Parts: sequence; structure tokens; C-alpha cells
Amino acid sequence: MQIGIFTIGDVTPNPVTGETPSEHERIEATVAIAKKAEEVGLDVFATGQHHNPPFIAPANPPILMAHLAAQTEKLQFSTATTLITTTDPVRIAEDYAYAQHLTGGRVDLMMGRGNTGAVYPWFGADIRKGLPLAIENYHLLRRLWREDVVDWRGEFRTPLQQFTSTPRPLDHTPPFVWHGSIRSPEIAEQAAFYGDGFFHNHIFWNIEHTEQMVNLYRQRFEHYGHGSADQAIVGLGGQFFAADTEAEAKKYFRPFFDNAPVYGHGPSLEDFSEMTPLTVGTPEQIAERYVGYADRVGDYQRQMFLLDHAGLPLDVVLEQVEILGTQIAPVIRKEMDLRRPAHVPSDPPTHASLVAAGPDSPHHLVQPAQTQPAQTQE
Repeated sequence: MQIGIFTIGDVTPNPVTGETPSEHERIEATVAIAKKAEEVGLDVFATGQHHNPPFIAPANPPILMAHLAAQTEKLQFSTATTLITTTDPVRIAEDYAYAQHLTGGRVDLMMGRGNTGAVYPWFGADIRKGLPLAIENYHLLRRLWREDVVDWRGEFRTPLQQFTSTPRPLDHTPPFVWHGSIRSPEIAEQAAFYGDGFFHNHIFWNIEHTEQMVNLYRQRFEHYGHGSADQAIVGLGGQFFAADTEAEAKKYFRPFFDNAPVYGHGPSLEDFSEMTPLTVGTPEQIAERYVGYADRVGDYQRQMFLLDHAGLPLDVVLEQVEILGTQIAPVIRKEMDLRRPAHVPSDPPTHASLVAAGPDSPHHLVQPAQTQPAQTQE
């Protein structure tokens, strides 16, 4: 199972000291956090994509991916998310293929629509058409990565005639794609149709909603003939703050929770922790809670945590990353491996596994969905 961290790059004042990091300090901290993730044995580092303050997550994530790849050896890089609605699919095709080459294939990406309404008109888009825009743009992206010459005419961009996206994907193998959605069943359907991964970042949602969304994706994955429902590739988001005792963890984290705009100044820390995956306590409590999610959503392949938010200082974030890598992740991996049936993948596809599957594998098809479900093997 892959375990990692993601950042949205928020620039938030520290409620205890009143200090606010500069954009430069926050960017440097992002690099330090990613390097720490590799040092402690985590698998994945993902960055958001933002165009507006108070976020410093890159508008073009491959820039950060390439920079980090030059300073690491094993860490996989992903996005959380790539904005498929306000980023031209041609640009995505070119930039992420280039990042594939620079990182030696240590790249996948998560597609998302984005929920900041003001951003859409900056790029000539209408948030009211977000779903059809996401569907059309992603289909074009698949063609750009899988066809050497593309002729295209759609609703949302200028036509393409005899267009070739360069560079071509590394080893002629497009990156693996996740579709990230919190509320939209249409996006779960899209992920299932193509046989891609589905990521439910339920950091603000209850497990009942997450279970419903993931189960929809699993059912439709099987319907389209990609395998049994329990073989579908699923990822979850999460949040925690760890200390030696639960009381110590809550005492330290409470002012950050109470003051961070992201939490809305609504429910108490205890209520929010009960309603959502936020877990503030010991490493043992955190590992136990996240292992338990497999009882609700099935065996899944990627668990990502948001740790560097709400104004937490860098030294504390690095300590949390170390706790995750050395105390929490080993327990989650072990327990997940013990419960996972042999026919269920333990990890999502990687560049190496997709290359090994060969050029005739479904991954290389623009539209791999089958009209009839595949027959289950006895």
C-alpha cells in the first residue's frame, strides 16, 4: 500500500506566535517536507494546483515535481489536483510527459475540477459547465497521450488538426491517472469508465458519504469490464496530529484547529474529529482508525495525509512526517497486507508496472471500457 502526504500550500498565520511565513519560506518548506517524506520511507508526495492566494501550491505542478525528483531517488510524485477544467489538455499532455522524462517515470496525476468559482473566468471557463468540461478535456488528454496525430473538434476549445503533442510519453506509456472528487458521482463514473483510479479526499466528510462514493465507483468499474469491484484502484485523504498522549496532541493542535479558516470556526475539535477522518491522538490511535476505513470502503491502494496546514510551523510538520513514516505507516501497511485478498492489488499502477504490462494492455487504449462486463473467473 502506498502512503504519502499532500500539500495545498496554504499560507496561514501561526495562531500561537502570530507569525505568517512569506511565500518564499512556504515554498522552501514544501521542498523540505517532500525530502523528509523520502527520508522516512513514505511513498508519495502530491501537490495541489492553485492560481490564487493564500496558496503557494504551483500553478504548474510539474515544475515542483521535476525540482523534487532531482533531489530524491524513490519518491513518487502526484497532484492534488490537476485542474482539468481550467488547464488546457494540450498543456497538461506536454507538461506531464516532460515531467515523466525528467523524473524517470515517478509521476502520476489526479484530475480535479476545482471548486473556486472565481478562477474559472480567468481562464475563459464557466463553473456551471464544470462537469462536461472535465469530461471533454480528459477524453482529449487521453487521445493526445495515446495517438501520435490528433484531429479534434469539441465544445470547449479551438479545434486541433494533425496535432502531435511533444514530448511523447516516456516509454510510450502515459502516466496513471486518478480522478479526485468529493461530491460528484459523474466523476466516479468517469474514473470507472476508463479504468482509472478514484481518489476520495474525505478530509471534511463523514465515512458514510465516502463509502457511498467509493462503492459507486467500484460497481461501475466492474460494470465496464475492468475487473471485479474489489480490484478497483482507490485512494483516500486524511488528516492527523500525533503526540505521545491524546491529551498532549489535543493541547498542542487545538489553537491551530480553532483559528484556521479551513475548519470554518464551526464544530469543536472533538466534534469535527468524530464526523471526519481528522484524528488527534497517539500514533497507535491514528493507525487503528485508518486501518478501520478498509472495513467501510474495501481494500484500497493509496492513503494520503494533509499535515502542513493551518499555520503549523515547519519543525512541527517535519516531526509529524517522521512519526507518519516511522510509527504510523508501517502499522497501516502491515495490517492492510494481512487483510487484503490475493487477487486485490496492494499498490496502484506505476510507470514500471504499466511498461511491463506491454503496449497491448488496456492502459494504452483511449477508451478501454467494455460494452459488457467481463466474465468473472471461477
